[in-house]
Amino acid sequence: MSESVDYLKEAGSASIEIDQEVTDAVHDILSEVKERGDEALYEFTERFDDVEVEEFRIDDAEIEAAAAELTDAEKETIDNTIENVRAFHEEQREHIEGFEKEFEEGVKLGQRIVPVESAGTYVPGGRHPLVAAPAMSIVPAKVAGVDRIVTCAPPQENGSIQPAQLYAMDRAGADEIYSIGGAQAIGAMAYGTESVPGVAKITGPGNVFTTEAKRQVFGHVGIDFLAGPSEVLILTDETADPELVATDLLAQAEHDPNSRPILVSTDYDVAEAAVEALDEQASDLRTEDVARECWDENGEVVVADSMNAAVDVVNDYAIEHLQVMIDDPRSIVDDLTNYGSLFLGDHSPVVFGDKAVGTNHSLPTLEVARYSGGITASTYLKILTHQEATEEGAARIAPWAAEICKLEGTHAHQLSAEARFRDDISPDYGPQE
Repeated sequence: MSESVDYLKEAGSASIEIDQEVTDAVHDILSEVKERGDEALYEFTERFDDVEVEEFRIDDAEIEAAAAELTDAEKETIDNTIENVRAFHEEQREHIEGFEKEFEEGVKLGQRIVPVESAGTYVPGGRHPLVAAPAMSIVPAKVAGVDRIVTCAPPQENGSIQPAQLYAMDRAGADEIYSIGGAQAIGAMAYGTESVPGVAKITGPGNVFTTEAKRQVFGHVGIDFLAGPSEVLILTDETADPELVATDLLAQAEHDPNSRPILVSTDYDVAEAAVEALDEQASDLRTEDVARECWDENGEVVVADSMNAAVDVVNDYAIEHLQVMIDDPRSIVDDLTNYGSLFLGDHSPVVFGDKAVGTNHSLPTLEVARYSGGITASTYLKILTHQEATEEGAARIAPWAAEICKLEGTHAHQLSAEARFRDDISPDYGPQE
């Protein structure tokens, strides 16, 4: 970290700290679901969601009823987000390619891009049931070519799923929808029950219990990544509008008291003005209590004496949403290496990526961006390699492989390689004394 920075407001470091009680509780839930199947699901749904359901799977009548509760304008809004997400991820898929090439005479190597056979997507309920969330996990799976897409979400009081979310799940392309929430939903998709067939990979955000459940089932199934509360870092210079900066910081602060809104600026006056504007604007929010608690506990303000120093700070944070509000945002793009998604300029707020523009909002948090990106079409794809050698090609490779085996002491491997020797070819290959 550069020494040419000043922390005007500092919060604690980011980490996924799962309480041991949560870990133990999730372990017990998963064990019960694995052993008792639907019986455990019914029990946990009544205990944790305070609702009794007759069937977990949502049928066509419930989907039609959910659509009937929405106005045409509401359905059009949801459809617009789904279409934008689909268009972006279709283009993304087009740029993930297989290949085959003859690397030397008689030896062809290549890769195929194959979708996982089944995927489970989790859509959280929570304080604000996210209507855009189904598109972000289901559409990329559909675009990737996954045969069976299962979606789970917590039941409402009537035992079904929040209507706008349910409509979005159906329109996004879910093949099976279940009103099951929490760690028990992750367990059902991972291990399978009488009602919920198991899947190969599980994706989607959730609370601490679903996150811990994903961690515990990983290995038996694949997962996307482990994510914590939402994060934003806004990078500004002297040209930034403090009022707009404050608005965008608050947009992330209202998510959750544990969200992380961060401001990094090369201009002290802009930083100070943005903090003042944030305090004033928060008073007008219907979500003021959450936003203020988040800012007070987790908000951070850093002033750097140069753009180079600011970029170092930004890369060190490895933030989920990186919003660049400087005079020429494109001038530093190549220097920015650690982020989930990048928002360039005053007119590209995080809310666009979260809700409507088409890029994915399921992104890495808590510095996971140091080594991984968010959900993409490739999340649901496997890169499978293959090789094919002619007799002559094998005779050229075999001496090299046999020598490696000698170094390792893997004798059976050595014999397998030597079985491909040809007297007229092999002596000319391998290390020559």
